[in-house]
Amino acid sequence: MLAVILIPLMISAVVGIIGYLTYRLVVFDYWCNHSVNSTLKKYNIKKTQFQIIKEFYDNKGEPISEKKVSQLAKQYR
Repeated sequence: MLAVILIPLMISAVVGIIGYLTYRLVVFDYWCNHSVNSTLKKYNIKKTQFQIIKEFYDNKGEPISEKKVSQLAKQYR
């Protein structure tokens, strides 16, 4: 009797978690990246997100690694 209730509950929980993670890590990231790139294109900016962040920190005089720039580009979306 307990299995009749528990199995569908576990299946729906797993499907829900997988759906949320897919949305959050794939779809949301794609939409944000597309939005930023379309805004750059709209204002005729010929630089990538990576180049803009790298140039900003170079102008400030702060050294920054490529890994950190990639993390910041993802964070700023």
